[in-house]
Amino acid sequence: MSEQQLPVVVIGAGPAGLAAAAHLVERGIEPLVLEAGPAAGSAVREWGHVRLFSTWSEVVDPAAEKLLAPTGWVKPDGATYPSGADWAERYLQPLADVLGDKVRYGTTVTGVSRVGRDRIVDADREAQPFTVQIELADGSEQRLLAQAVIDASGTWPTPSPIGGNGLPALGEKAASARISYRIPDLKNPAVRARYAGKRTAVIGSGASAFTALASLADLAKSDDGTGTHAVWILRRGISGSTFGGGTADQLPARGALGLAAKAAVDQGHADAVTGFRTDAIERDGEQVVLVGDDGRRLDPVDEVIVLTGLRPDLSFLSELRLGLDERLQAPLELAPLIDPNQHSCGTVYPHGVNELSHPEKDVYLVGMKSYGRAPTFLAMTGYEQVRSIAAALAGDQEAAERVELTLPETGVCGGAGLFDEPEATPADGGGCCATPSTLTIGIGAPAPSGGC
Repeated sequence: MSEQQLPVVVIGAGPAGLAAAAHLVERGIEPLVLEAGPAAGSAVREWGHVRLFSTWSEVVDPAAEKLLAPTGWVKPDGATYPSGADWAERYLQPLADVLGDKVRYGTTVTGVSRVGRDRIVDADREAQPFTVQIELADGSEQRLLAQAVIDASGTWPTPSPIGGNGLPALGEKAASARISYRIPDLKNPAVRARYAGKRTAVIGSGASAFTALASLADLAKSDDGTGTHAVWILRRGISGSTFGGGTADQLPARGALGLAAKAAVDQGHADAVTGFRTDAIERDGEQVVLVGDDGRRLDPVDEVIVLTGLRPDLSFLSELRLGLDERLQAPLELAPLIDPNQHSCGTVYPHGVNELSHPEKDVYLVGMKSYGRAPTFLAMTGYEQVRSIAAALAGDQEAAERVELTLPETGVCGGAGLFDEPEATPADGGGCCATPSTLTIGIGAPAPSGGC
């Protein structure tokens, strides 16, 4: 086969990966989507109890909608807020079904390189197609050829550890039975029993932490939650921007989530501990004690929820020449646009192929993966990324460089913003800025407790 006849391999059948496939199909380019899980949106399904703070109108890609329309698919009410489970079952899986054998499940990518060329070799490099090494569910291995590679594998599988220095805290592994790195699903009876009546430390300052605090506060007010209490641990202090944009946020559910977290503290369901960077975790009978790098020892807790962010897995791309920012692990041209010290989801300039290119031609990191350790990602940003990349791969540079996206603003932009604190540098689980849980926020008029 000539290189033009080879497929574009897309890694991951999540929102960005399936949108990439839809745009490639629209451009007459054959995609091959490789998904490690057993279904479309496998990572999204793991946070199915979480509600997005974007509405349906903002999380359905236009090219994907065109593919779905002839099948009789009915688009959900654009003004409503889907949960992760809704998103996967009512949009991602139907889209994957339309793509048919262009999507392969149970397929884990273990390496990507150029045929006959490791990372070092220059000679005739760009003339060689990509070789993609995969492992199937039965443990067997294969190699596939591709004309280009779009990595939309996200960051969900690699949560950041507790340690304030980015490394696991001393004793973190030994205390793993008491630690969770995900937003708890308190509608699940077994999970609810784990936290009901318990003292739980919540570490982090982003939307995921807000969700956990609001969820635990809701549990504390229920009949079976007597004695439930949270200890909210922040690496810096509490300022005017700590709880986000509030009523000024153009994504109302995102603003309401911050207000719900504030209410949890104000109403006494959570105590805030500021300026605390965890250095070690020690066992104290059935409880654990967090020890700070300044020597402070907090009172024992029963459980710890760590929401200090996510980070990209770059190991299977080690034979490719990537240009990544040394801090964020995002593409060099994109990194200044998404620096969480300066930007929230809505202040990131729309971007595409120019900002996402690498020294290795025709390799792209998209979706949450493209943001590296930055937490400020929106689903519609990923859709714009893959639209631009598909246009570039089709040779339509004018369309690739055209901006076709307007983002909502956070309401706390400029200087110290929504993600002012270092621990928020990826604080969101689930990607796509999708973190709030499905609880109802009882602040003012009821609002969907969701974010993105």
